[in-house]
Amino acid sequence: MKPVKTLLPVTAMLVLANFAFAQTWTQTSAPTNTWTSVASSADGSRLVAVAGGQFYNGPIYTSTNAGASWFSNAAPVTHWNSVASSADGNALAAVVYGGGIYTSTNAGATWGTNNISNLNWQAIVSSADGLKLAAVYFNNRVFLSTNGGGNWVSNATSTADLGRLAASAAGTRLIAGNNVGLTVASTNSGATWISRGTLSGSVASLASSADGIKLIAVSSAAPGPRVYTSTNAGITWVSNGVPSRSDWSACASSADGSRLAAVGQKGVIYTSTDSGQTWISNSVPGLFWSAIASSADGSQLVAVSANGGIWIGQTAAAPKLNMTFAKPQFTFSWTVPVTNCFLQQSSNLVSWLDVTNAPGLNLTSLQNEVTLSPSNRSGFYRLKTP
Repeated sequence: MKPVKTLLPVTAMLVLANFAFAQTWTQTSAPTNTWTSVASSADGSRLVAVAGGQFYNGPIYTSTNAGASWFSNAAPVTHWNSVASSADGNALAAVVYGGGIYTSTNAGATWGTNNISNLNWQAIVSSADGLKLAAVYFNNRVFLSTNGGGNWVSNATSTADLGRLAASAAGTRLIAGNNVGLTVASTNSGATWISRGTLSGSVASLASSADGIKLIAVSSAAPGPRVYTSTNAGITWVSNGVPSRSDWSACASSADGSRLAAVGQKGVIYTSTDSGQTWISNSVPGLFWSAIASSADGSQLVAVSANGGIWIGQTAAAPKLNMTFAKPQFTFSWTVPVTNCFLQQSSNLVSWLDVTNAPGLNLTSLQNEVTLSPSNRSGFYRLKTP
């Protein structure tokens, strides 16, 4: 099997050659509203957006076709502040400023209220399976559920006025930030918390890679708003080379933490494809951008504005094929892509056959995985799009 391992990088490069890297943003058919939050399934096909916030009432809208069409949900029109989604887009959770927490198990077709107090809820996040939820309401406590919102417990942290959250795909790693730049983290699904690095300004948004190690944060207000990244789960933060603005409002991350996005309320969207080392300014309308979400591979972004509609940004991303060996089997894996692809094998790099084993989704890494038994012949593997 050595030739397989040696030539896997070659097949990855062949896949790369089939993709372009032009970036485009397109407005969807969603109506103009005071959109406050948006979430995406891993493959980017299922989207959910909420509107309202502290000062206005708004609806919940969902899409099952990557934003091509949108549907108003059977949820109350109220002060929706934040929304979260499972990897498959079926389990959704949303919080109301001055209200409760709502969940859906059928992609937003129906919603139910949870057994929890009406509070000024600020943010909610979900694990990839939709079972682990965490929510904050501008206090020092984080509310936690391990059964999709059926039951809740709250754990105190050392930091007051928490308003933003991010979670790993497994829901074990959590990071929270407050209005003076303090952050706290948990490595055990919120059972215990420890102080992490401090940012300048108020933490406006947090996003995490699937493993919870790579993070992005944006801060707003004095004494110096920035876009920050961390490669050690928030122990230390590095200010990135984007303009110091007073209006940074939200951020998003791909599953591997390489593709990042940050939006501002004065009409800017910046993106990075190298974990924040370099950034480009996107050509977008000067709207009051309030939230952004990413597909697992980072090739599709969905951004919402508080004075406009919902926009989709697309950048081609070549799926990277990985291989690991755990005796006696090989496992091939790739981050859940927006563009569907499938595994093929060849003995000569000329004739290719589809691998019939159906991939399974790893909810910890957000990667599709195919496990194969070794043979006595050498072989080559690649990912192919339809």
